[in-house]
Amino acid sequence: MKCFYIFKDKSKKKKGDSRSAPELGNRSTPDTLPLSRTTRSLPSPRSITELYKEKEHNLRVFSFEELREATNGFNRLLKIGEGGFGSVYKGTIRPADGQVNSIPVAIKKLNKYGWQGHKQWLAEVQFLGVVSHPNLVKLLGYCSVDNERGIQRLLVYEYMPNKSLEDHLFNKGLPTLPWKMRLEIMLGAAEGLAYLHWGMEVQVVGTYGYAAPEYVETGHLTSHSDIWTFGVVLYEILTGRRTLERNRPTVEQKLLDWVKQFPADSKRFSMILDPRLRNEYSIVSAKKIAKLADSCLNKNPKERPSMTEVVESLKQAIQDSQGTSTSTASTSTGTSTSRNVKSSQSRMVDRKPIRV
Repeated sequence: MKCFYIFKDKSKKKKGDSRSAPELGNRSTPDTLPLSRTTRSLPSPRSITELYKEKEHNLRVFSFEELREATNGFNRLLKIGEGGFGSVYKGTIRPADGQVNSIPVAIKKLNKYGWQGHKQWLAEVQFLGVVSHPNLVKLLGYCSVDNERGIQRLLVYEYMPNKSLEDHLFNKGLPTLPWKMRLEIMLGAAEGLAYLHWGMEVQVVGTYGYAAPEYVETGHLTSHSDIWTFGVVLYEILTGRRTLERNRPTVEQKLLDWVKQFPADSKRFSMILDPRLRNEYSIVSAKKIAKLADSCLNKNPKERPSMTEVVESLKQAIQDSQGTSTSTASTSTGTSTSRNVKSSQSRMVDRKPIRV
């Protein structure tokens, strides 16, 4: 579950300790139709630059020393995630308003000393400094320092205590995610992505198992690549399996190859659904979600649905799930949890920071 969004950026790199807000480059206008609910608070692409300048004071500028102290010298014991962008640490900071009590935060530290890494950091600062959505993790501030040791680029987010979707799907020590909550997670993530797609041009840098074939072949990324990645995640939620599991039989190691053997219209389809659900799910909505995932995984990028269409399809699947009984009348597993599962900083390492 690892991808990281970036934007086409034309900003110039500056040397020295950057204590002022990063400059925002030009953005191209997307061709996606607006959503009635998920894009209500999103500014038009033409006003992104203006709004960023208006809202930049909302982002706190941290010194490197502050964040080093907040993480006890970036102590390994405080590391809560790692990926292509860098490492994420849990830390504590003093509120900007001078209150005595410290607050927990997640601090993402770039570990690449290259211009591409800086652009990824810059895009996240600029974009999350503008957008506001309940399914997006809130950016609190940043740090930008250039010195003889290279560039220091850090991002400070709100801390999400309930662990990640990845943890709740794959960690056998945690309660099984019930079907209803999985549906809510799918819809929440889709709405967050739809919001991002409507706001400005989004690109994805995928890791193994999540990258769209056109990116692997050409290196060219569009919002269509994001749709592919979302299709992979839909199958992970349905099956409870990672995109690659080398400890399984050869024919089952690659998730997308394995699920092809069990089409949604076949009698064998239910064999791919997470067995920990104990048949507590709607087979009707599960089949619709699998078909939606297949459409997201279309090899032709232009034939994939938009995130707007994905959101509407998931809403319909949820309605179907509410209107039908579960596949069998099995007893309760006793593993349901009433806590909201929100994506944590392990997902924020190199994936769009979306909470669900």
